[in-house]
Formats: sequence, structure tokens, C-alpha cells
Amino acid sequence: MARPPIFETPEQFEEVANTYFATCEAKERPYTVNGLALALGMTRETLLRYGEKPEFSDAVKAVRATLEDYWEQRLAGPNAAGTIFWLKNQGWSDKTEQTITAEVVNKVERTIVKPA
Repeated sequence: MARPPIFETPEQFEEVANTYFATCEAKERPYTVNGLALALGMTRETLLRYGEKPEFSDAVKAVRATLEDYWEQRLAGPNAAGTIFWLKNQGWSDKTEQTITAEVVNKVERTIVKPA
């Protein structure tokens, strides 16, 4: 028997998520994925699975965008190391890619010298 869904509609999901963000603001606490999941009454994994449901996909993407926006804004602060770490754990990357192209020409010259 399948477990009943925690939320019947995306609107209910967004309402609880927005309450979480407002509570964080009021308490001057950072937004976190686990904090959001706890406020929603689920685990981080369940939150990701909700994003796979077609009817909840946009709602989950919107709340995750709010999380990422919060952390992106912190990149401008004096100590961005924790922010960079958080964003990397969300799939962001700070790698530099370089493409190097070169043409290799092997030229062999052969000279035959007649002995004198």
C-alpha cells in the first residue's frame, strides 16, 4: 500500500515552503535544503522525488530557485567559501574548461650525399 501524499496540491506545497522562507527571514536564519524539507514534513530525498511528479515539478523548481537565489546573493559577501560549497552540492561548478588545439606537422628531410 502506497503512502498517501504529504501535499495534495502544488499550492499547498508552495504555501508551506513560503512560510519556511518567511520564518527564516524573521529569525535571520539561512535557507537550507534540509530546513525546507523538515518544514515540509519530509526528507531531502522525498523533496527530490516530489520534483519528479509532473504536477509538482514547477513548484519544487520554484522553491529550489529561491534557495539558490539566497545562496547566490551571499557570494558577494566577505566570506563566500561556505556559499561556494553549498552551491557545489546543489550541482553548480566552478571548474574552468580550456580547449587547446594544435596542428602537428612532422617534416622529414632526407639528403643523399655522394661520397667524394
